Amino acid sequence: MSNGDHRGGETPLDAVVRERGIGSPAGAGDSGGETASGVAKSGPRTARVPEAHDHDTFSVDGIDTDRREGLLEAVLRDVDGVSDASATRRNGTVGVHHDPSLSRGALRDLLEECGLVVASGDDAFEARRASQFASARVAVAVLFGLMVATPYIAVLYPTRVEWLFYDPVTVQYLQSILDSRMATHFFVNLGALSGIAFLVACGPIIRRAAAATRDGRFANETAFVGGVVALYGYSTLSAFTGLGGAVHYDLVAYAVVVATLWTQFGVTDTAVDPATSDETAAEEAPNGEPDEPVAMTDGGR
Repeated sequence: MSNGDHRGGETPLDAVVRERGIGSPAGAGDSGGETASGVAKSGPRTARVPEAHDHDTFSVDGIDTDRREGLLEAVLRDVDGVSDASATRRNGTVGVHHDPSLSRGALRDLLEECGLVVASGDDAFEARRASQFASARVAVAVLFGLMVATPYIAVLYPTRVEWLFYDPVTVQYLQSILDSRMATHFFVNLGALSGIAFLVACGPIIRRAAAATRDGRFANETAFVGGVVALYGYSTLSAFTGLGGAVHYDLVAYAVVVATLWTQFGVTDTAVDPATSDETAAEEAPNGEPDEPVAMTDGGR
C-alpha cells in the first residue's frame, strides 16, 4: 500500500496533528525522507526508554495507511511522559513506552481522539490468542498433511497406478509390504496423524457443526464434518478389518488442509470463533431493544 492517503478530507488524526502543530514524520508521505525541519534522516530511528517507564499495547482499528501509521507515532511521541511509540498497521497494534504517571486510560482517550476504535484489554487479548491458535492450526494441518501424504506417495500410490511410477518388480515389492504385518503399524501411524490433524486443525469447524446439529439446522460445516468422519471411519474399517476397501487417510488429510487454509485465508475472520460469536451477540443484545450505534472510523468512508 502506498504511503499517500487518497480518501480526501481531514481525518480526526489529521485534526489532532494540526492542533498540536506536528510536522509530517519522515516516511509518512514526505519526499526525500526529511523531517518537518528539513533535515534529512539516515539510518533507523533510535529512542532512549527509561527503565522506569511502563509499556502498554493497544489493539486498534483505523490505521489503514502508512501515512497514518507515521502520524500516529508522531502524535504519541509529542505527549509529555511518552518516551517512544510504535504503530503497526499490519496487525492493528499500538505500543507506547510512557512514564507511570501517565495512565493507560489517558493514552486510550488520545487514540480515540485520533479517530481510532480501541479494543478493551480483554478483547485485545482474546483477539491475539485466537490469532495465535489460528496460526497453530494452519501449522498442524500443513505439517500433518505432509506427514500423511509422504507415505502415500512413496508406497500406496505406486501400487494403485503402477504403470505411472515403477516397474512391476518394485510394485510387487511394495504390495508385499502392504500385505504383511507391517501394514498394521503403517496404517496406525497414518490414522493417528490424520485424526489428530482433523481434531486440532478443524476444531472450530467441528464446534460449529455440533452447534448447528443441536439447533436442528443443516450447515456447510455439518456436511464437511460428516463427510470427513464417514471417510475416516470407512478407511479405518478397511485398514483393520476384512472389509477390503481402499484406505483414504490421504483424502482426510487433504480435506483438513484445504478447510484450514480456507478458514485462515478465505472468508472467515480467524480472530473470532464463529462457533461462539452468535451466542455472545445474542446474550449482549436484549430482545426487543434496538441495536446500539456502531463506532465507525474514517477508514469506513
